[in-house]
Amino acid sequence: MREWNRKLVLEDGSEYYGYGFGSSVDRVCEIVFNTSMSGYQEIVSDLSYTDQMVVMTYPLIGNYGMAEDDYECKFPSIGGLCCYDYNDTPSNFRWVKTLSESLEEYNIPGISGIDTRKLTRSIRDLGSRRVLITSPDTPVDKALEIIAATPVPHDAVSRVSCKKRWYSRTADARYNIVAIDCGMKLNIVRSLNRCGCNVTVVPYNTSVEEILYMKPDGVFLSNGPGDPTDVVEVIETVKALRGKTPIFGICLGHQILSLAYGGETYKLKFGHRGGNHPVKNLQTGKIEITSQNHSYAVVPESLENTPLTVTHINLLDNTVEGVACGEDRAFSVQYHPESAPGPQDSRYLFRQFIQLMEEGKHHA
Repeated sequence: MREWNRKLVLEDGSEYYGYGFGSSVDRVCEIVFNTSMSGYQEIVSDLSYTDQMVVMTYPLIGNYGMAEDDYECKFPSIGGLCCYDYNDTPSNFRWVKTLSESLEEYNIPGISGIDTRKLTRSIRDLGSRRVLITSPDTPVDKALEIIAATPVPHDAVSRVSCKKRWYSRTADARYNIVAIDCGMKLNIVRSLNRCGCNVTVVPYNTSVEEILYMKPDGVFLSNGPGDPTDVVEVIETVKALRGKTPIFGICLGHQILSLAYGGETYKLKFGHRGGNHPVKNLQTGKIEITSQNHSYAVVPESLENTPLTVTHINLLDNTVEGVACGEDRAFSVQYHPESAPGPQDSRYLFRQFIQLMEEGKHHA
């Protein structure tokens, strides 16, 4: 048997030994798990995982390599990746790099060979915790000191948001969208393009005046990492935009919209991450199987005295999965209708956004 060359040390002192791939850097992260059976490339390149070490519950990872067109961002910032069985010889005609090569390029550490079932149960039972990926000969007490001395970051959105505006245009566009980038997945932009929208992506701290100067038909609030209450700039922007233009938020954008209307958020014990979460649409009674990735949720009681109504709920734990304000033509969902990876039951939400913008054009 090969000698272990990496290990994880959790803040409760538990250790998991394994084999390194990707970068050999030591790093402190928050440890979370994802139950998706495929889509590790999209997960690795989802900026919502900034500062997080993701444990893949599906055992075989790396077997189809990395394809040039499947990245969800230009510069992945995931904290690290854990899996049971890492495969470094991909079988896929589209692959251009192995997962390990890609992680090494972006300085992201990976570890395989650990008991991911035991680790996932630990996260499920005890909640998300901080973890250090390090050399196997690092003493536990030293590792715990490093974890304790590493501050919890509160600037994730400012690190991953674009630094200047950029454009994604499409042929015969009917609508112009301004998308506030808090760490946006590229498939959201592609989905809006497919619906006939030109998209102008702007940094998270872009002023209301600048956004309105662009005369958007609608404003989109993106997904992103971290605690939504840290992103005060976007919350204030949304407060000022209420009623002036249709607004559609996804994931972090959903939490920000709820906060802007007077709601509150809280941190879940271990979050929702995977491609099989059942969500009930309270307006139609239909159940969607959804793709999710978030640590925070909206407090249901906090919405009672706001103009927002709950439109979707999670059938696993009754958390709020969607809200809307009909008067202001604003709505948001906690999950990912653009999938990548995941089911496509919720694509209709992009058409719903188009419908609000179409109504806005008629009113104008």
